[in-house]
Amino acid sequence: MPARRPIARAAHSLRELPSRLGTTGLIATAIGLLAALVVVLVVIDPFGGGGKTETRVVTIAVATDNAQQAPVGTLGFPLVATRNTTRISGPDPTADAAAAALATHPPVPGAKPPQAATVVPDDDWQAGIAASVLAGPPTRMPVLVSGESSVPDATAQALSQLKPSGGGASGGISVYSAGGAAVPSGFHGGELHGSSPAEIADQFDQLRQRLMKREPEHIVVVNSDAPGYAMPAAAWAARAGDPVLFAGRDDVPPPTMAALRRHAAAAVYVLGPESVISKSVVSQIGRVSASVQRVGASGIVQNALSFARYTDGTFGWNLNDPGHGMELANSDRPLDAAAAAALASSGKWGPLLITDSAAALPPELRSFLLDIKPGYATDPTRAVYNHVWLMGDATAIGGEEQAEIDDLAELAPIANAGQGTSAGGGAGQPPAVESEPNPSPQKGKR
Repeated sequence: MPARRPIARAAHSLRELPSRLGTTGLIATAIGLLAALVVVLVVIDPFGGGGKTETRVVTIAVATDNAQQAPVGTLGFPLVATRNTTRISGPDPTADAAAAALATHPPVPGAKPPQAATVVPDDDWQAGIAASVLAGPPTRMPVLVSGESSVPDATAQALSQLKPSGGGASGGISVYSAGGAAVPSGFHGGELHGSSPAEIADQFDQLRQRLMKREPEHIVVVNSDAPGYAMPAAAWAARAGDPVLFAGRDDVPPPTMAALRRHAAAAVYVLGPESVISKSVVSQIGRVSASVQRVGASGIVQNALSFARYTDGTFGWNLNDPGHGMELANSDRPLDAAAAAALASSGKWGPLLITDSAAALPPELRSFLLDIKPGYATDPTRAVYNHVWLMGDATAIGGEEQAEIDDLAELAPIANAGQGTSAGGGAGQPPAVESEPNPSPQKGKR
């Protein structure tokens, strides 16, 4: 049976691997083989033909993520996905943004292409967060990342598959470029100019107004020099269509003031503690806006959790119970917040959470996930579920951290669901939120 010989030789080689490589070498080799595994299938025709055989060669592509870090425990688990987590496993935000764009706009036959996409520079996280306001409905323009003189392969390939149409209110523009980010040839581009984060954010707000044709209910103001504190605003901007504007710790730039005056009736929320945005900034905003409040807490992990829990009328995620989607990014990769914006506003909608370590889950984040851990009394098929998107490879969020997140998100019988009061649908702990009086005569007006 000649068709069986390749299988016999392969089996013989596999039997010899332990003695030739040892345990460590065997694991490394097995991971390498999985990256491009060729399987030879021998199919016997069961419907006559005299026992006719057919040999088929099938190539199976298996994503590997930092293979030396992939095993966890004795057998290990794949870093791409677990029961309750899905990893977008790019080595940088450029790759993550391309993958997230295709995950939220899968290029299947007959699918409606996005109206347009936005492209921001790979060294300008502020532009990425400002662009996130267009990533959700109704515009649904994914945020991609590019260089100033060349377009990365991941971005070019994503655009070629997305095929943004340039229709509707975009007036034929299929790719909006901010801050000089390069756009592949063949796309009708529109440029957003600005020499500072505040100017770029003001440009995105004006574009949002033209495309959505409605006033924002709310505005989020963040510090342009504190990426870890600003990152959670990107997910909310995509979810609600609320613009993100930039301030310094002690000053409000003129472009931001101009945008605030345009939307004087909008409620403004300052994201971050006083050490990030001072009372002076809150006072300046209050002079031109209907109301202003501070949301957040000290520490980038705690600040994101406080924002995730917060609610004030129609503003805020109010994530205090199980049954939600979430995204998790490392504060060292702020452009991952822009990459995740489309995920926050489609599928299982939910806030962006922050970790400051790739090696271990921050204790505050662990407590939060335990508090909203889903549970069931009798029938797990009628329960609600949590799901977490992880942004980046194992250098951003490690395998052991992913394993712990998966366990904390896993549905459990109420008796085993931990001490979190929300398991099974109860209320969570109250958010840590500071509120400040509006010094404006329009205090309290919406």
